[in-house]
Amino acid sequence: MPISLSAKKSLRKSIKNNRVNVLFKTKLKLVVKKFLAKPTKDSLKEVSSILDKAVKKNIYHKNKVARLKSNYTKKVKDETKVKSVAKKPAVKRAAKKKVAKKMK
Repeated sequence: MPISLSAKKSLRKSIKNNRVNVLFKTKLKLVVKKFLAKPTKDSLKEVSSILDKAVKKNIYHKNKVARLKSNYTKKVKDETKVKSVAKKPAVKRAAKKKVAKKMK
């Protein structure tokens, strides 16, 4: 256990910061999990916002957040491609006309 006053205060401060960081990381994980279940542009904005806040609070490094945001953006693009391919209507082909043979 800490003996000096400054060490005691440092311990209190680190415990408080740990709680705040754990709560923030838990919230971040929930938002990301919700996004990965159903990637949409709206949920991507929410994830990007919370990741930017994590950088601002020095919880994650800026390069890690840039990599995560890039990967999540790719997931949204892949989902829109799958949906757009699935929604194309079937092309109807014209029926071939039967040509009657001439009798001689």
